[in-house]
Amino acid sequence: MTHAIDVVGLYVRDQDEALAFYVERLGFKVHTDVRNGDYRWLTVQAPGQAGFQLGLFKPGPPVHDAATARALDEAVAKGAMPPLVLRVDDCRASYERLQAAGVEFTQAPVERYGSVDAGFRDPSGNGWKMIQARAATPAEGAA
Repeated sequence: MTHAIDVVGLYVRDQDEALAFYVERLGFKVHTDVRNGDYRWLTVQAPGQAGFQLGLFKPGPPVHDAATARALDEAVAKGAMPPLVLRVDDCRASYERLQAAGVEFTQAPVERYGSVDAGFRDPSGNGWKMIQARAATPAEGAA
C-alpha cells in the first residue's frame, strides 16, 4: 500500500490575489484551476517540483459555514497558522529577487542553525520561512 501527500491547502482571502502572488511573485505554476458553481479548486506547484501541489482555498461553502469562514480568514490574517517552508539554493539571492518582485518580508536573511533563513507572508497573511538548503558535509556526502 502506497501513501503520498499530493496537496497541502492554504486558506486565502482572495483566490485571484493569491494566484497572482504565487505565480507572478514566487514563480509557481498553475496546476489546477476548476470551478463548480461558487467553489473553486485552485492549486499551484513550485518550479521543478512535480507531483506536490499547494492548494489556494477560500474558506466558505460547501465546506464551511459563514461564521467558520470568517474565523478562518481572521486567524490567517493574524498569522495564526503555522508557517510553510520554502527551500532555496541561496537565501540571500532569493531574498533580493523576491523583494524586487514585491514580496514583503517579515525577516531579512539571518544565518543560524548552519544555514540562512528569511521570513515573508502572502497577501492573506500565511507565513513562510525561506531556508537555504544546507551543503552536505563530507561525512554526509559519503553516506
